[in-house]
Formats: sequence, C-alpha cells, structure tokens
Amino acid sequence: MIEVSGLTKYYGTFAALQDVSFSVPKGEILAFLGPNGAGKSTTMKILTGYISPSAGRASVAGADVADHPLEVRRRLGYLPETTPLYYDMQVNEFLAFTARLRGVRRADRAGRLGWVADICHLDSFWKRPIGVLSRGQKQRVGFAQAILHDPEVLILDEPTAGLDPNQILDVRSLIRRFAAMKTIILSTHILQEVDALSDHVIIVDKGRIVADTRAGDLRREHGSLEQAFHALTKGAAGDRGNSPPPSGGSDA
Repeated sequence: MIEVSGLTKYYGTFAALQDVSFSVPKGEILAFLGPNGAGKSTTMKILTGYISPSAGRASVAGADVADHPLEVRRRLGYLPETTPLYYDMQVNEFLAFTARLRGVRRADRAGRLGWVADICHLDSFWKRPIGVLSRGQKQRVGFAQAILHDPEVLILDEPTAGLDPNQILDVRSLIRRFAAMKTIILSTHILQEVDALSDHVIIVDKGRIVADTRAGDLRREHGSLEQAFHALTKGAAGDRGNSPPPSGGSDA
C-alpha cells in the first residue's frame, strides 16, 4: 500500500533523509519512531506531496508521489503535527468546506459529515467556532478532516503531542477503529504510542533507518522499547549533515 525506495532529502548540504526504504501493507499500523530532528516529519511531508525528495521514489496506494501527486492526495488523509484548521469557522462549516475540497460528491456530503461527527464525537461542539475549542477538541476536528473522504491511507504526525491523558485515549481509540480498514503511518517520538497502537516499528536517526522490525523483536533483543530506542539512536547513524548531496542532485 505504501512503498518507499531510496528516499533522500537534502537542504543545501544538510541531509535530512538518506536512502530511506520501507513498505507498509494494507491493514497495518506502522510506528515511525525517532528523536526530534531524525527525519520523521520530512518523510511524512514527502509522502503527502508537501515537499519533493532529492532522490528516490515513493508511492501511496499504487500512485507515485512525484508523478501523480493529486491522485496520492485523493487516496490519503493527513493529520500534520500542527492541525490545519480555520479558527474563525464553525466545526460544521469547516468540515463541509473540506468535503468540497476533497471532492466528496454533493449527494454524499451530508452522510459523510454525519459519519465523522459521530465517529469523532463532534456533536457537542458541532456549531462552535474552532478557535474556542480545547486542544483535544481541535485534534478531533483535525482527525475528522483527515478521514472525511474515506482515504485508503492515513498519515498521522505526532497525533497525541500536547494532549492530556483523557484526550490521548480518545485519539488512540480513533486510530484503533481504523486499524483494520486502513494503512496507517503513525509518526511519533512517544514510545507509549508504539506500545499502545503498533506492532511494526521503524526507528530513524540522523536521517537513516536504524531499525525496521516488529516491536516484539526489539523488546526481545534489547529488553524494552525504551532500551532499544536509546541504543539505536545514540550516534548509530553517524554524523548527519556532513555528507554532500550526490553529483547532480537536487536540493528540492
């Protein structure tokens, strides 16, 4: 469902990603784990078409990110770390607007809006301005916009960052509800999210993959996810940023 091969991203001479390759089948939640600045968000932005790689290829639900970016966007839902919301709009107005942007057919819009209102528990603040909502409520609205068009793939970048314990449980519950139906990449640096939601784990450090395995295998080898994370991200990938881009490579 998601295929990534040799993905590399340079900003000038700084290597944000170096030769990253992985795949995610349908019905799997992949935890994309790493310290701050490891390359997680860069990977997510490439997969969603927000930025272009310097080298390598990626496809989402059979559509190549570089060659068919609009088709990729039709097939995925994206919840970035900073939730994209219009604070002066009411929740119902924003989601109706999103439905039009996403190409949801007019005849289907009322049904889809009712569905996300129910599954994301939005009814109690459905007609309130987004700007007055709590962070947890805003996150639920952000999740609603990501699933409104029933995408095949969900990409969630730090979906529980900054939330209180009850709000975290709400978001985890939403993710679990979609686990069997969607392919999900969960980008996080919170190890509890990996334990709670995912079996397949990729750990990145300094722009490179340092582990691509099952969470259980990491526990058996290192004793715990915390110990595995510490061992694999403590200088394991070398000194990122000193390697120049390949000859003729693009910075874009």
